[in-house]
Formats: sequence, C-alpha cells, structure tokens
Amino acid sequence: MTLLALVDPAAAASTDWPAGAEQERAYIDAFASRGSTALISNLRTRVMALRSGARVFPVTVNDAEYGDAYVCLPHTAYALYAKDELRIVDAGPWTPALAALASGAGAALRRAQINRVVHVNNWMLSTNLHGCWRGEEVGAIRTLLTERFPAHALCVRSLNRWSDPDLCARFEADGWRLLPARQIYVTDDLAAEWAPRRDTRRDLALLERSPYRRDDLHELRPGDAQRIADLYALLYLDRYSQLNPAFTADFIDLTHRAGLFTYRGFRDGNGALATVVGCFIRGGVLTTPIVGYDTARPPEEGLYRLCSLALAQMAMERGLKLNGSAGAASFKRNRGARAVIEYSAYYVRHLPLARRSAIAALEQLLNRIALPIMTERGL
Repeated sequence: MTLLALVDPAAAASTDWPAGAEQERAYIDAFASRGSTALISNLRTRVMALRSGARVFPVTVNDAEYGDAYVCLPHTAYALYAKDELRIVDAGPWTPALAALASGAGAALRRAQINRVVHVNNWMLSTNLHGCWRGEEVGAIRTLLTERFPAHALCVRSLNRWSDPDLCARFEADGWRLLPARQIYVTDDLAAEWAPRRDTRRDLALLERSPYRRDDLHELRPGDAQRIADLYALLYLDRYSQLNPAFTADFIDLTHRAGLFTYRGFRDGNGALATVVGCFIRGGVLTTPIVGYDTARPPEEGLYRLCSLALAQMAMERGLKLNGSAGAASFKRNRGARAVIEYSAYYVRHLPLARRSAIAALEQLLNRIALPIMTERGL
C-alpha cells in the first residue's frame, strides 16, 4: 500500500521525507518556516507537504484571503486577473462581455467562498509541472484532504491534455471538475519545430551581434538575486499585472541553491544582468516561471527575444519538451509552438449545494463563453 500522509513541515521527522525529495523539502521547509510573504510578497498561504509514496507534493491551504496573487486564489484567477488581463490582450468586440462576465463571476465566487481552498502540487508558480504523476492515488488523496479540510474545495492547477492526459482522466473519473484556465503554447520537438523557423534564425542572428554575453549562472554574484527579482518585476508586475506572484530575492536564492530552477541570463559590458530566465523542469518538460528583462532598454536590442532564445535552447540541449506558458501568442507560434488549453481540477462534491452550484455555473460559463473566445482570439 502506498504511504499517504499530510505532513506539517514544522513538525516533520526525517522519516516523513522520502529519499530523493531534497528539493521539495528545501522548498516546502522555506515557505513553512519563513512564511509565504518572505518569498512571494503578495501571497498569504499556509504550505504543507503531502507525501504519496516516494513523491512529495507542496500543498497550499487558504481560508478567506482576497486580492493576493492568483497562484493560490481562484477568485483572483477567474475574476480579478481576468479583468486585469483585458487591459493588455486583444479580445476585440468581446472585451465588454468578458469584463462583465469576470465581474459577475467574481461576486458569485465570493458568495461561494471559493478562496477556502486546498491546492495539491502547488508550487505557487504560473505553471505547475506534474512530472511523471499519473494520478493512481487521486481518490485516496481526495479522501484524506476532504476529511482533514471538510469545508475547503480541493484544486489542482496547470493541467493539460498534452503533458497530463492520464492525470486529467483520473481526475474526471474521480468526480473532479476540469475548469478551463487559459491557453498555453507548447513545443514537442524543439529540433524539428523550433530550430528551422525563420524567426528562430533571426533570433540567433540577433544573439551573434548582441553586445550582451550569456551567463549560465551556475553561481550568483552578489546582488544577482535581487537583480533577477527586479527584472522579473519589471515585466510581470509592472507591465502585466500586480496579481502575478511577486517573487523576492530570497525566493530566487532559494530556488537557485536548491537546484529547483535552472537560471540563464545575459549581462551587459558592466557585468549587470539585462535579461534572465529561470526554468523549472519536471518529467521531461521545461517551463519558465521566471522571465525578466530591463524594459527601459531600447526595444531594438531584442531582450525579450534573448529570453525566448535562452529557454528554447535549454530545452533543446536537454532533449525536453517546452511548455511556453500563456501570452505572446503570435510570437510563440512563429517559433513553432502550438496552443493547448490548460485546466484547473476542482473537487467540491463534499461541499454544501450553494457552493457546488457556483462552481458548476462557473464551469458552464467558461466552457460555453470564455473558452470559444479564448480559442478564437488566441488568448
């Protein structure tokens, strides 16, 4: 029988952590001991560990927080962030309808206490990777967590039928609802689908003439962690949305020291980082939670293109598939990526009827209205 246990990191014995889970332990321990806001400044959550045999999943527990980063809060993801995103994406004539939908959904989700939620395998990143998890123990996990948190919805983010087909099927068979979250862009074979592209060749030519020099960041120099956090913030917080996770320098240092992220950047002639990516790898898939560049530099320097080039090269060098996350649709398509829908799985059967009904209504709205628009407009 698979060992299944919910572990409080503050009280965990060494035997609670299986061999080979050193990265997970370092990550979860840091959040538990230091508090989530020390590592992600706009996120309040309780972090625990779920052990399932040789696997360890980060688990986040929320009760009534509102307005924080979307990575733990469904209300932020489906209401606040959706409205924020309409400022920067082209939804065409659908924009007013989507804004009204987000507002209405937000009010209904508040009434349904949607932020009373437990997330499983939640790394608190824009894209969680589920690696080789096939979900054999989904039913046992659901039983354990609904007994421990009977008033909380259960959620697993960042599912898709490209990298997680078996896992999606397990959740559906166990009675979870798969709610569309966003459209992401993926590449199966970088050598065949990315390398021959015209825009890829242009990016490589840009690199050849660029004054910036690549640094694989095996070691961080003094000040690098803060600079990486600042570059990320310039793009994802200042340009996109303050509802993205606000990673601190301590988060950068943690993920670098634990070997959880692989970093690569480009430095200017003075040695300052001008652009950086931090890549997360699980189960043969690479994604990039950290992307940042100095947005004050002239656009013709192509710093975002250097970011894209760095992460694609890292994936190809390692023979990995690439989950390019959401956004910049035409840019990614021109470099060989294709679109797939990402879902969040919710289990709510143990909750009162009013709360279950709100999730069911949201599912219908997303599938009938938001998903067709998302697909048509490439959002």
